[in-house]
Amino acid sequence: MLQVGIVGLPNVGKSSLFNALTSAGASAENYPFCTVDPNIGTVEVPDPRIRKIRELTGSGESVPTFIRLVDIAGLVKGASTGEGLGNHFLGQIREVDAIAHVLRCFEDPDVTHVMGSVDPLRDLGIIETELALADLDTVERRQEKVEKKARSGEKDGILEMAVLDRLLQALGEGRPLPSIPFSQEDRAIVRELNLLTLKPVLHIANVGEGEMEGGGGTFLSGFLSALEEKRAGEGGRTLVVPISLAIEAELAFLEPEERREFLSELGWDEEASARVIRAAYDLLGLVTFFSTNEKQARAWAIPRGMRAPEAAGVIHTDFQRGFIRAEAIGYEEFIELGSMKAARERGAIRSEGKDYVVADGDILLFRFNV
Repeated sequence: MLQVGIVGLPNVGKSSLFNALTSAGASAENYPFCTVDPNIGTVEVPDPRIRKIRELTGSGESVPTFIRLVDIAGLVKGASTGEGLGNHFLGQIREVDAIAHVLRCFEDPDVTHVMGSVDPLRDLGIIETELALADLDTVERRQEKVEKKARSGEKDGILEMAVLDRLLQALGEGRPLPSIPFSQEDRAIVRELNLLTLKPVLHIANVGEGEMEGGGGTFLSGFLSALEEKRAGEGGRTLVVPISLAIEAELAFLEPEERREFLSELGWDEEASARVIRAAYDLLGLVTFFSTNEKQARAWAIPRGMRAPEAAGVIHTDFQRGFIRAEAIGYEEFIELGSMKAARERGAIRSEGKDYVVADGDILLFRFNV
């Protein structure tokens, strides 16, 4: 299961976000380093399509896709050299697939800030610097190990040393690593380093309750505008999602009917936290395909661009090993026809081979023989 790590300075709303997404009741007191051991929870990726498929196919249950969330303790300036809770938490970040970086974008004299004032761009810079310094240390340590091989003329050592030199130069100059072009061979070397600054990043702008227009949750925060400008200046490599965690905290523990009433009063169709989950899903470059039978209709998460045999292997390795073909229909076409019986009668079920790239929303039945 894919993992998203929630990071940020102490006391900016990380555990509140975790609570809002998982309703797990993680500790969220108003003091630094409240979270020491990471809170871990799984959360459903909101997708109404799976329930509609279950209804139309008569499956016994619907099974959505999930993302695992890791609420990591607050980082501080100097974390890469052991300040605060230091390298212990940098190691936890290294284990996740993507980073959700919570940034406080509201003023409140009753809620302390570890830096003494609210400035999300400054806070963002602190975290980015600590992650870059940790990566710098990783690259330098690797260089020490590879240098002897390169000096002796080993081809692999020379190639890796050249890649490490480029990474070291970029980190030293403060250039973002995702902007550096690498060949496929070079990227294999980079992947082994598991660098923190190469992980996809979702910026969660935690705004105040009063910083929203009435309908639809449009946020007015000037801090948020600054974050969006920074993102645009970097070519949009990251996503910025505004959310009022004070409101989400109230929603998280309401009964379903009370929650619907509260959302209606706000003029929202859903919690903002649902947008965060979907944004994380998109950030990881995932698409969803569906399978269905009498017992269950199920959603499956796969990387965008995956071919049919590999998608079959996500369900079961035998499906991939003995892959013959995939019977496929897109979600929208299936809904329009109303049933698999009607789809077959109309000839809408396609037969796709080994080179077929699975599209988001495909409903697939794999034919295989082992």
